[in-house]
Amino acid sequence: MNKKKKESVQENPDEDFNFGDIGLPDLDFDLDLSLFDVMNDELCEETRYVKPKVHPMKASYVCYDNALRLAEDLPMAEGVRYDVFVGGNFIFGDFIEAFITRNNAKCRRLLITTLSLSQDNVDSLANLMQLGYVDQLDLIVSAYFYAHEIHALVPYMHQVLDVDNRFQLAVAGVHTKTAQFETLGGKKILIHGSANLRSSGNIEQFTLEENPELYDFYQEHFDKILERYATIRKPIRRRELWKTFTTDVSPKAERR
Repeated sequence: MNKKKKESVQENPDEDFNFGDIGLPDLDFDLDLSLFDVMNDELCEETRYVKPKVHPMKASYVCYDNALRLAEDLPMAEGVRYDVFVGGNFIFGDFIEAFITRNNAKCRRLLITTLSLSQDNVDSLANLMQLGYVDQLDLIVSAYFYAHEIHALVPYMHQVLDVDNRFQLAVAGVHTKTAQFETLGGKKILIHGSANLRSSGNIEQFTLEENPELYDFYQEHFDKILERYATIRKPIRRRELWKTFTTDVSPKAERR
């Protein structure tokens, strides 16, 4: 019987193959992983597709108190580098506040790029500015975030962060997640990885390092974005204004 089927296929190569009803379940495009178990049971054979094993991870750093605990394990020193994995409930914005305050770091400037952030993140940044830890805050957010929060969180950011001409917000097509600051002591700290300021429910990673060369490289390119895509028309400071006013930039007229 098998031989006859084989011969019929060879004699009629243009006919559709008929494999019979092998009992495949309907496809679920939400990728229900139980599908693999159903296929194995109904086909009664091994398949190259296996159900991933889920190993629950203990989230050691879930809120501000735990972020502070992590910050205590990462002292700030010249030339240090830390590679960190964090659980899905970890809030990167809380860690930035905890790390700066724990190390009593006075930041000349804090530059952050992120895909998205929350109101709690905004309040955390406002605390750093109000308590004198950060002199200047520059924030670059994604166009996706801005479009969704233009009537909600964006006005709130302007309200609580745009104080005394110390804040700038730029919007661009970015997917970067970084934070960097220079201390009064001259240390250039850079944090970069997969984590946005708010929690994502996923395992995230980031690297924290004191690295002047990499710091300057990031700053050079992010400053270009800030210059072009800034959303706040910042007035010229008094000292800079007077210098501009009193500087003669026009060529002197030729005397006759």
